[in-house]
Amino acid sequence: MRADRPAAVLFDMDGTLVDSEKLWDRSLVDTMAWLGSGPLTDEARRETVGGNLAFSVGVLLREAGVEATAQQVTDTARHLVARTEELFLRGLPWRPGARELLAALHDAAVPAALVTNTGRRLTDLALRTIGEQWFAATVCGDEVPHGKPAPDVYLRAAHLLGVPVGECLAVEDSPTGAAAADAAGAVVLVVPCEVPVPGGPRRARRDTLAGLDVDGLAALFADVRERTSSPAR
Repeated sequence: MRADRPAAVLFDMDGTLVDSEKLWDRSLVDTMAWLGSGPLTDEARRETVGGNLAFSVGVLLREAGVEATAQQVTDTARHLVARTEELFLRGLPWRPGARELLAALHDAAVPAALVTNTGRRLTDLALRTIGEQWFAATVCGDEVPHGKPAPDVYLRAAHLLGVPVGECLAVEDSPTGAAAADAAGAVVLVVPCEVPVPGGPRRARRDTLAGLDVDGLAALFADVRERTSSPAR
């Protein structure tokens, strides 16, 4: 691995590689109707972006005014996952530039991992569109003790790849995901999709991955490393 490149690139999935947040919108609306409620408010929907299944179910029940009994949580999660699965099976649209960047990293022998709060069942469905061949490791939110914004998924991915997480570049679209990557110690490339994402000292930003190649990614990584390693003036 060249010193001016990240040791690995760790990609979020929903809203970063594929434009699946719009599919989640539909399954959330359907699940709220199943709970006997109208759709989520814009504020509540923003809460769920980048969140794991348990957190999203909690938001749904709270907004629907339904008691979060153990059985209700289980039933609601099952309904939400089943509806999302139906939508995922129809295919997932790529985010601009994502497929091209994955191919470029693969050709340049830069390891990549998929690091998502989405559970393994839905992630494996999504990989039918994305392609497992791009990733040396995949880590899902139901495979670690705590999902994003905790750093567990990122720490696990770096461990599986055998690289220091501080030498990795994470690509994220949400405040929750960016917070997880920050907490793990990775450099973060923020590419917002559905909601604004605040900046930070270890964060770079682009509107889209379109036109970004390996050298461009390395330059973003090096710029953040230089800024954060320079002594304060």
